[in-house]
Amino acid sequence: MKKNVIIALIALLPLGAWAQNNTWEKANVVKTYSKKDPRYLKGAVPEVNGKVVFSKTIKAPGKSAADIFAIVQQYMGDMISEENQIDSHILGQDNNKHQIAGNYQEWLVFKSTKLELDRTRFLYDMQATCENGQVKVSITHIHYIYDEFRKPIHYQAEKWITDNEALNKKGTRLLPVSAKFRRKTIDRVDYLFNKIESLLK
Repeated sequence: MKKNVIIALIALLPLGAWAQNNTWEKANVVKTYSKKDPRYLKGAVPEVNGKVVFSKTIKAPGKSAADIFAIVQQYMGDMISEENQIDSHILGQDNNKHQIAGNYQEWLVFKSTKLELDRTRFLYDMQATCENGQVKVSITHIHYIYDEFRKPIHYQAEKWITDNEALNKKGTRLLPVSAKFRRKTIDRVDYLFNKIESLLK
């Protein structure tokens, strides 16, 4: 029995090491979160017609739609080969309209130690429409597959990380179970928007 436990623990070690090599996670390690951090509370997860939709118009003064499209296209393509990606791909692009869309599947790591790896598969679509001087980026169709190596649980963003589902009735604190999903999603979306903004400066 002890031998089986040791073997199981050893099998988890490469996973923990892999998670620690995740470039995005390395740059966004937060050891503790406050349940009342306003960045994750009311209004932090926007909804449009009942669907979770994160969107941001990023300004790029002096750059043409074609120039912006080339930069965003390159980044969205490069994302596919990042360490945290699982099965991501570009859905389509229109060079004339300067539009591109990708479907991404990646790991969101909640906790990674030598003996424990807590993570979820995070799936979403990202679309970008470029114009002269700006680009509108949207992240939609968000869902998760959690604990998939034992008993997979599927969560849709609309039923898991919205204000109604993830906050207490007063909207003053996060609920325990879905809190880590809401925080990590917001962190990841913010990272993506900020990264694109930095590339366009």
